[in-house]
Amino acid sequence: MGPFELERKLGVGGMGIVYLAKYLKTGQRVAVKVLSPDLMADHKVAKRFEREMAILKKLKHPHIIQYYGGSTSNNQRFYAMELVKGGSLEDLIKKKGPIGWEQAIEYGIQIAQALEHAHAAGVIHRDLKPANLLLTSKGVMKLSDFGIARDTQSTALTAAGKTVGTMSYMAPEQITGKHPISAKTDLYALGCVMFEMLSGRTPFLSETAPEMLFKHISEDPPSIRDFNITVPIWLDQLIQELLEKSPNDRPFDALAVQVKLEEVKELVASQASVSRQTAIGGGATMKEGDAELTKILGSSNKKRKRKKDRKVPFYEKAWFLGLCLTGIIGLLAWGFWPANEEKRFAELETPMASTDTSDWYSVEYKLDDFLADFPESPRAEQVQQWADRVDMDRAEKQAEMRNKMGRDPETEAERLYMEARMFEKFGDRLTALQKYEGIPLLFEGDDQARPFVNLARRQAQKINESIGGENDPAEFIRQQIKEADELYFRGEEAQARSRWQSIVSLYSNITEHEALVKRARARILDADGTLKEEYVSEETPSEEDSEQ
Repeated sequence: MGPFELERKLGVGGMGIVYLAKYLKTGQRVAVKVLSPDLMADHKVAKRFEREMAILKKLKHPHIIQYYGGSTSNNQRFYAMELVKGGSLEDLIKKKGPIGWEQAIEYGIQIAQALEHAHAAGVIHRDLKPANLLLTSKGVMKLSDFGIARDTQSTALTAAGKTVGTMSYMAPEQITGKHPISAKTDLYALGCVMFEMLSGRTPFLSETAPEMLFKHISEDPPSIRDFNITVPIWLDQLIQELLEKSPNDRPFDALAVQVKLEEVKELVASQASVSRQTAIGGGATMKEGDAELTKILGSSNKKRKRKKDRKVPFYEKAWFLGLCLTGIIGLLAWGFWPANEEKRFAELETPMASTDTSDWYSVEYKLDDFLADFPESPRAEQVQQWADRVDMDRAEKQAEMRNKMGRDPETEAERLYMEARMFEKFGDRLTALQKYEGIPLLFEGDDQARPFVNLARRQAQKINESIGGENDPAEFIRQQIKEADELYFRGEEAQARSRWQSIVSLYSNITEHEALVKRARARILDADGTLKEEYVSEETPSEEDSEQ
């Protein structure tokens, strides 16, 4: 098949068959996924398979399976990806049982990092489960299988026609449609996976599909500590938060989950330190530790008790949900046809015209579905613009959050965009404009960088519309130094130092401004009381500065 020799079958998925294969040019072993022959004639399924290829192509992350390329010609649809030899997380749990909480946290962080990257690219996995989490021989987790259908209704019904296994990780909104599918749907599945890693079983068990659905919708999950007492209480609380019925009650995003998992490690280390001090120092510390532990345990137990005592409304009761499920099956029997193109476009117009970004995210999956189902539509260009707007908003928010937390940018495009933003925020719009205009030239055609390319174009347009007669960045820097000097002599030393330091930080790598950077650096060094009054009158570089 193409340049690959298929050797043996590795597994079968919803849309395709995965083979162990050899790349004939080099002999390298890879995994090749082939669209099932019986589905080849289905135009929509073929388009979904191609979309899965496009998704993997733009997702480049150490914890996501690597895509090598594929083909959709000559009545063949297949793609190659890296071969992961360590088996799946499902295999590991079946073989060894529950995993230690320290290792589970490390795996959880790796999965959350993969989700953070996918969500930043506008991709919601929707089928996160141990079978789709592969392990290398060195224990590195890889998220795989992005082939699940995008339509939320067909997603739920397709899953119902397969196995209860997939249902074991389905968020309530995937079943009821009460909330839109979102990145938080993957976080619910992550909670189920974390629960299984630590206990060897999923949060809910049942022998029938309807019962499993009802439990996800209306039954509170058990505490992981009921099955594994070694699990820290803070990790138990995080898993409970991930398994909240309402997406609004779950962590903000995959990055927030990583932060919380790191905090669990810190809290456990802190508790261990208190225990050591208690053993050495006697009873006083123990009483403090007891009080704190009682407070935490009491809070957790009260929270769980409140959950159990919650009055269940009739629309969440089993009899009502049973009637609903019967109705859905009836609709399916009569043939559940998707809405036509015009109606689906109309459903997108109002939320995308809103100034509330949460309205955009509520129809995000519908944007993807429209583009997948109507790629040749005259409305596709507008829908793509809306999808880009959602991607831009998410990328910008996550980049700002990483910057606040002191974390490195995920990609070079993100780094350059945030660098340009720093100049813009400082007030040097000309330098920011130059950097913004350079980003599309560097990354044009790069799907992964697309959100930051679009953000850079947006910011460049805003600056061009408002920049007026400004044309000299050097003059801007000189003015900033002068204003900082004046602040210093008015006694506002902190503000002056901050402005001088900003000039040094922002411009130290720009050769043409080297003299001005040296001047700002000298101000910082001289600001211990020996700063000369004549600095204030400097408005142009001296001959000495120019020679330097």
